[in-house]
Amino acid sequence: MTNTRDTPVEALERTYPVRVRRYGLRRGSGGAGRYPGGEGIVRELEVLADVTVSLVTERRRSRPWGLEGGSPGAAGENWLLPGGHEARAERLPDKGTIHLQAGDVLRILTPGGGGHGSPSARGV
Repeated sequence: MTNTRDTPVEALERTYPVRVRRYGLRRGSGGAGRYPGGEGIVRELEVLADVTVSLVTERRRSRPWGLEGGSPGAAGENWLLPGGHEARAERLPDKGTIHLQAGDVLRILTPGGGGHGSPSARGV
């Protein structure tokens, strides 16, 4: 699965041993600007069997930049929720291979886009 493909939830769940717990916009992740940056996506995948997952993600350390006075978007984040427990959440690196057990949840927050133009010029 990649971020460049908007794989339907039904196809993902049929192909892989996962249940999509959450899939939606990451509100507030786009940078401010006359033209605000686009929102990122939040995906939470509960694995239904023991699996190995490779993460190859970007913009986890540096934020997508804004242009001509626009603010940067939010950096992306990768999280493991062992057994699906929020209180045990562990931040994951941007790249790597991890082994998950049935019941674990992988949370992927994609970066937001950088804004363009000064936010104060909005509505001019």
